[in-house]
Formats: sequence, C-alpha cells, structure tokens
Amino acid sequence: MSSLVAPPFTPFAIRLPLFEGPSDLLLFFIERDELDIHDIPIARITADFMAYLRQLEALDVEVAADFILTAATLMRIKAKLLLPRRDLDVATGQEIDPRQDLIRHLLEYRRFKTAVAELAALEADMLARYPRGYAEAEQRAVAKKTVATPEDELHDVTLYKLLRTFERALARFEHTQERLTHTVYTSAYSVPEQKEYLRRAVAAPGQRLPFDNLIGKFATDRLGLIFTFIALLELLQLGELRLGEEIETPEFNAFWVEAAA
Repeated sequence: MSSLVAPPFTPFAIRLPLFEGPSDLLLFFIERDELDIHDIPIARITADFMAYLRQLEALDVEVAADFILTAATLMRIKAKLLLPRRDLDVATGQEIDPRQDLIRHLLEYRRFKTAVAELAALEADMLARYPRGYAEAEQRAVAKKTVATPEDELHDVTLYKLLRTFERALARFEHTQERLTHTVYTSAYSVPEQKEYLRRAVAAPGQRLPFDNLIGKFATDRLGLIFTFIALLELLQLGELRLGEEIETPEFNAFWVEAAA
C-alpha cells in the first residue's frame, strides 16, 4: 500500500520596492506618474505614500521614524490645503502655498541624488584603478559617528496611528459632505485657538486626553477636525505635547495626548 507524500511547502514572497528614505519614495511616485514636481498633487501622493506604509504594516515590517515623520508632513499639508483660507505672505500679500517647503526639499534631494550617482560612477572608476586600501574601515568609522541614538527618534508607532486615524476620519467627510469651495470667509477656528484648546485640555498635572474623545467632538465638523489636527501636529513638533499608547487595549485608536514633562 503506497502512502501519499505531501509535496514540500514552498513559501511565497511578497516583494516591495526598497527605497533609501521617504524622499526617495516620493520622488519615485513623481517620476513614475510623470507628475510636475513644481505642482505636486498632494492628495494623490499622500494616498500613495500611506498605501505603501500600510503594505509595510501588513507584512509586519517596521516602519522607520523618518517615513512616519514624512507622512505627518504630507497629512499636515493636505489638511492645510483643505482650509477655506490660507496664510498670506506679508511681503507680497499672496497666499503661501503649504507645499513650497516640500517642493524645495524634493528639488534639492533630486539634485543630491544625481550628484551621488555621478560620484558613485567616479568612485567605481577610481577603485578599478587603485587598491581599496583602508576605504572600508574608514566607511565603518564614519557610519559609527552617524548612527542615530534612541533619544533622536520619535515614538513613531503612536504617531502613525494618529495619522491613520485622521486619514479615516477625513475620509468620512469625503463621503458625506461636498468638497469645500475655495471661498474666503470667517472661520470659527484658527490654529492658535486650537493649540490653546489642547493646552488647556491637558493643563492639569497627569491629565490625559483620550484621542477618541478628541476626534468624537468633531465627528460632524470637518473644519474643527482639520484645525485641531494641525494644531496637535505643531504642538507635538514643538515638544509641548506627547502621545502615549494604552497597552492594555487592542483598539487601534487607543492612545492619549498629554503635556510633555
């Protein structure tokens, strides 16, 4: 009686493109879709960027802090572009494009990347002519000096949860409300006022603000949600507030905001 032998299991692999950093990923999207780098469609490129991070998350790949910070920058720009009025340049009186710093950075990065490619070609040519000597040891010494310490990194997991939560909250408005027209009118909110609101909410020592409560307050108020999100990002960047995670619950939105020590 012959026994059936199961064929050996061959695991399949999902491969994602590797990028040197978030700027490399953004530049890839721009070049892939032949976008104008001087007029970046933020909503589109943010969706692509967040989709890439979700792919990493689904594959249980740790997302680096610089990718999380870039996602925060993109979401902040997207939020500012949704506002009915924008900041004005004092000198010209013209509206300030929230994308301008990102565009400037990507132009500089593209020039840098081109220069690196040219230097790499020169290095390959030089190595073909001369022995390597102590080049590898020197590179290791430089690498040790440039390694980031834990103190330099943000608590990126909770910040990523914040971005995902805001992304989903904003998506609800896109399905239930018409898009805001670009009309100048008096808003009930401002970023400075929402920053004060957040400061007061966690002013007492040890007081925490559950993020679900914060989002819930603006469940039907798109502008309130956007202004508060921008204010929160600015206070996190200034180091006035910090995010914390509730370890005992598996809920995705289970984290809190408190004043930094």
